[in-house]
Amino acid sequence: MSANGKTRKRPIYLDYQATTPTDPRVVSAMQPYFSTFYGNPHSPHHLFGREAEQAVEAARASVAGLIGARPAEVIFTSGATEANNMALFGALSALDDDRRHLVTLASEHASVLACFEELSRRGYEVTVLPVGSDGLLDPAALTQALKPDTALVSVMAANNEIGVLQPLEAIGSLCATRGVLFHCDAAQAAGKIPLDVGRANIDLLSLSGHKLYGPMGIGALYVGRRVRMKPVIFGGGQERGLRSGTLPTPLCVGLGSACALARAEMEEEALRLTFLQGHFLMRLGELLGGWSVNGSLRQRLPGNLNLSFELDDIEAAMAELDDLALSTGSACSSATPGPSHVLLALGLEASQAHNSLRIGFGRFTSQDDVEQAARRISHVVSGLR
Repeated sequence: MSANGKTRKRPIYLDYQATTPTDPRVVSAMQPYFSTFYGNPHSPHHLFGREAEQAVEAARASVAGLIGARPAEVIFTSGATEANNMALFGALSALDDDRRHLVTLASEHASVLACFEELSRRGYEVTVLPVGSDGLLDPAALTQALKPDTALVSVMAANNEIGVLQPLEAIGSLCATRGVLFHCDAAQAAGKIPLDVGRANIDLLSLSGHKLYGPMGIGALYVGRRVRMKPVIFGGGQERGLRSGTLPTPLCVGLGSACALARAEMEEEALRLTFLQGHFLMRLGELLGGWSVNGSLRQRLPGNLNLSFELDDIEAAMAELDDLALSTGSACSSATPGPSHVLLALGLEASQAHNSLRIGFGRFTSQDDVEQAARRISHVVSGLR
């Protein structure tokens, strides 16, 4: 409601990389587990518990199906950040040899880079590889970085800020050949592009419900059969003893439903988003000059764009674009001031990185939304120049 008492129109949502709206079909699937089927899934001795347990296991199978895994290899977590922490600390603490070298990328998500910083403080040797100006890892650089004592490599599937897709199969094949664990943060990619943990030789994979039209507060970690893990959360020994705590049945059901929908609709939705992305870039090019796309356009997640503009201050543009829900970077790094570490890793100057917008299209974005966004951004940027 505005100051004059009139209902204010909500902005066009273009921040799908920060979070996706929960699909109404997912909400409908979850609803009975808040009220009718409210048992504890870890109380199988009566009907209420068995109903909840069956729902959780069906959801587990749905998550597994999305990534080509077995249900027993899926551990529910509170989200991708917990899954990343569990993967890195849990797997490394279970190693019984002297391997103390780790490899990751400069453009990884904050929840991975922060883990590597802590592991470095604990005595691990960490190599942070650069990416090219397109945001991609050169597999040859990874080959050179691996050492006889390398224990683990962590590379995300799709970048949360620039949307570039890393060559997972090449990375996984190299890691498998060297006997190195391969962890993949797939929070942005799961449900949007095909993922197969077996084909890509992925040992550990993290995903998050609210990035694929499921609820917030739920995620999962795939733990391959050859991976030994130690728990990082202790208690009642749920989730194969690896992640104690009562599972939230409604959220598990929501994640399972979201994964099933994504698996069924992924191909068609990717084509639609690729069309919208191309239409937006075409219209922006017709209306405005002085901008560039950050990261590879060819190896890119459908619907994810990151653009740098020739401006003195992007914050002035953001203030005027209050009818568009946009982002200047990662929601997970919003408390950290300064230019995006991802854009700096691409070789952008600090001023270029600062004057960038992340624009995300998703399941509920229309062509009219895209047209309006191109017009509004062009109008505001032209005016500020």
